[in-house]
Amino acid sequence: MTAPRGLTAEEAAAWEKVAATVDPLHPPVKRPAAPAPAAVTAPAPPKPQLKVRKAVAPPKQAPSPPPTPQANSLDSHWDRRLKSGSIQPDVTLDLHDHGLDAAYDRLMSGIAQARAMGARTVLLITGKPRPVAPADRAERRGAIRAKVLDWLAASSHHSAIAAVRRAHQRHGGDGALYIVLRRER
Repeated sequence: MTAPRGLTAEEAAAWEKVAATVDPLHPPVKRPAAPAPAAVTAPAPPKPQLKVRKAVAPPKQAPSPPPTPQANSLDSHWDRRLKSGSIQPDVTLDLHDHGLDAAYDRLMSGIAQARAMGARTVLLITGKPRPVAPADRAERRGAIRAKVLDWLAASSHHSAIAAVRRAHQRHGGDGALYIVLRRER
């Protein structure tokens, strides 16, 4: 590929005339002047003043919420199977009777193990949620269930989770969750 040849003096003058008839979309950017060809000694025609329009900022959009593990990323076939309870989980994790630290460690290691096995669905038994004040989540019943979604969203596994859904009654109902993992590629 060869380097561009540049404009001759006649072409540059014609371009200046055309450019003078156009209003720029954006304010002109100062660029270093191109060196004039050595063979031409005629002075360049003076540049006409261009009208500068004030830039208008685009309308502000409301920030979109961050993606969560509960984002609706499953097709209707998966959702129907989960709601009807016809799906058989590949792995079951039971966090009952664990403290928060032990439950977190068990959840993270269980998800890592399920991913290593190539599992698609994990049944997570947490216990039924209880009405809990946000400042008291670490001490009262239902604390694990209250923390699970936050733990999953902040974990290194968040990108591998396609969806989190409430489990069917036969798998624990309100006391359990299905975690659907994405296929590893």
